[in-house]
Amino acid sequence: MIVPPRKRFEPLLLIAPAAILLGVFLVLPYLNIVVMSFRMPGQGTPYGPGFTLGNYGKFFSDFFYVQQVINTLWIGFLTTFICLVLGYPVALQLARGASAFRALGYALVLSPLLVGIVIRSYGWTILLGNNGIINRTLTGWGLIDGPLPLMYNALGIIIALVHVFLPFMILPIMSAIQGIDPSLEAAARSLGASKVTSFRRITLPLSLPGIQAGCILVFVLSLSAYVTPSLIGGLRVKTMAVTVVDALIDTFQWPFGSALALMLSVTGAIFVVIFGRLTVMKWKA
Repeated sequence: MIVPPRKRFEPLLLIAPAAILLGVFLVLPYLNIVVMSFRMPGQGTPYGPGFTLGNYGKFFSDFFYVQQVINTLWIGFLTTFICLVLGYPVALQLARGASAFRALGYALVLSPLLVGIVIRSYGWTILLGNNGIINRTLTGWGLIDGPLPLMYNALGIIIALVHVFLPFMILPIMSAIQGIDPSLEAAARSLGASKVTSFRRITLPLSLPGIQAGCILVFVLSLSAYVTPSLIGGLRVKTMAVTVVDALIDTFQWPFGSALALMLSVTGAIFVVIFGRLTVMKWKA
């Protein structure tokens, strides 16, 4: 059967609006960043004439920037791991718990998303500061002699990021668990498997797609977070996202800032691809 030429192009017409939208607002800005990263530094201007590899050479020759990438990745890994440890039991309870408390659980999980990230970050400064609620309470109870260093370090940033991004871990895992047929777990229990064995052999492997999606979301968002690290970390802890914004806005170094942004994106993408490959292999196994 010969398909008319018009019929062949109908699927392309259906995806054309989405393709145009992604091309204009995603592909073109990334191409602009790539081109900008090779431009010459300007004198009193964002960039100068000509192209150079010096922006990338500056990144690799100065260990300060490489160390910032490592610190940013480390903060992203810890934030993702803590969100997974805290979020999986919550997602399991929301997916398998009593329906009477499910609506309340949804509200508690989604309620932080209704507040702006700037307000939430400022809230953590009130809680974690040297004269904040936590330190004042512990000092008042006589548990500590002086304030604990909860701010202006990686610990404070991770605490705040976990609070901000925890819903992005819970929701994909909850959706994956809801897609698992409960009769599989019941069949395992009827064959003599304990709750732990049933969870380890059935629920956990089948929920790996949700774990993969949640971990990738939290990891990528943690790497690109700017507001929370800048407010909680201050000038003592700078992640790569903060350094990129400083290079683009404060020092007006658009080519070097673009190179830093691309290096962070490429490094993060490499780890995301590796994690995706490992989880897919585990899932298929």
